[in-house]
Amino acid sequence: MTVNDNPVELDSGPPASMAQRAYQEIRDLLVTVRIRPGAPLSEERLTRHLGVGRTPVREAIKRLETERLVVVYPRRGAFATAVHVADLELLGAVRAPLEGEAAYHAARRASRTDRELLRELMARAQDCEPGAAAEIDFDSRVHRAIYRAAHNPYLEATLEQYYNLILRIWHVALDRLPPVTTHIAELVPLLDAVLAGDADQARALAIDHVATFQREVAAVL
Repeated sequence: MTVNDNPVELDSGPPASMAQRAYQEIRDLLVTVRIRPGAPLSEERLTRHLGVGRTPVREAIKRLETERLVVVYPRRGAFATAVHVADLELLGAVRAPLEGEAAYHAARRASRTDRELLRELMARAQDCEPGAAAEIDFDSRVHRAIYRAAHNPYLEATLEQYYNLILRIWHVALDRLPPVTTHIAELVPLLDAVLAGDADQARALAIDHVATFQREVAAVL
């Protein structure tokens, strides 16, 4: 297992417990492929790296196994799950309609606070610096803002899990993708549709966005 010592933060906010912190940090190491697909997870090294005990690490690994980021083999230990080309299509088939559903309900249910955040993201899109890191960060913020604005905790939790798996595939393919993609440009009309309350258009744009991403990544995997 190789772990980069640079901090990794995919979401903000203080962890509720040591187990939650261990979960978030190990998850982020897996999603950003700082722990490579197929690599073993050493409890000893993770406890040292995170500065926590073995129990929080073990609890985190159990949780990550349910989210398909970790696989545990009897007598062999825990490993980061492998990434297969087929995963992209299978995840896309499930994720696309759910992303559309989240966008649809966000357009109908977004609160004033939600709308303020979405407008901020719209403004940031114009000034977003080119490059993979900025693109991934912006994409992540937009999707998660829309999930929250849908005000369905079950839909949000499901999409968060699928998004992390897709984000991991994105990181695997990152060095083979073209330096400039259409992601940020596509997200602007999606945000606009949500803010305008055009639920049907928001749904269609969200589904198209997932399909475009799938085509781009599949072409290089």
